[in-house]
Amino acid sequence: MRLGLVIDLDTCVGCHACAVACKQWNTSGTTGPLTDYRPYGADPSGVWFNRIRHYEVGEYPNSKTINFPMSCMHCEDADCVTVCPTGASYKRKEDGVVLIDQTKCMGCNYCSWACPYGARELDRESGTMKKCTLCIDRIYDETLAEIDRQPACVITCPAHARFFGDFDDQNSEVSRLVRERDGMQLMPELGYNPTNRYLPPRINTPIPTEDVRRDSLAGKVKEWVNKAVAR
Repeated sequence: MRLGLVIDLDTCVGCHACAVACKQWNTSGTTGPLTDYRPYGADPSGVWFNRIRHYEVGEYPNSKTINFPMSCMHCEDADCVTVCPTGASYKRKEDGVVLIDQTKCMGCNYCSWACPYGARELDRESGTMKKCTLCIDRIYDETLAEIDRQPACVITCPAHARFFGDFDDQNSEVSRLVRERDGMQLMPELGYNPTNRYLPPRINTPIPTEDVRRDSLAGKVKEWVNKAVAR
């Protein structure tokens, strides 16, 4: 089994609901509290598993905003695991999820430097590294209804842009989406073979706008009437 996420960049609206739901669920999860720094100060910050970047692509008037959620990719060949000097970072054989044993982590930052996706954060209060766990304490909780055994970010997404499942199962929804929509890995050239995939934005036909600014006959009449009324 190889668990991971598929994120549809065509429907993600960048609302940050996934990041907030992740923070809420995991703040008392398996890795301990996700610390907030100066939460009521002028420059609040904190530890987050999931962050959303925003990019503008294309040329005006056919430009488009791409919202790009990023978290741990749960790589097949994870350098963050290889470089860890204490064995705190490990990859589960049974489902491919990469986790951090908080009792072994000494916060040396090696894993953070090895991760090209910026998925790991040092919690300055606990002195340990934190990262996405795929809500490991939720997806295996048999006291929850089966439909709720998914990462909090997936359940919360109002645009239904996130999907969770087993990539080794060719009949799973995540496998089908990747197959049908040419799901992509992020920076595959690095050789880490990330499990999470992104569905690229669909290519839209530009809407002609050349004639939008031209004055129509009705517009000229309307303008003349407005001037006449103003007098």
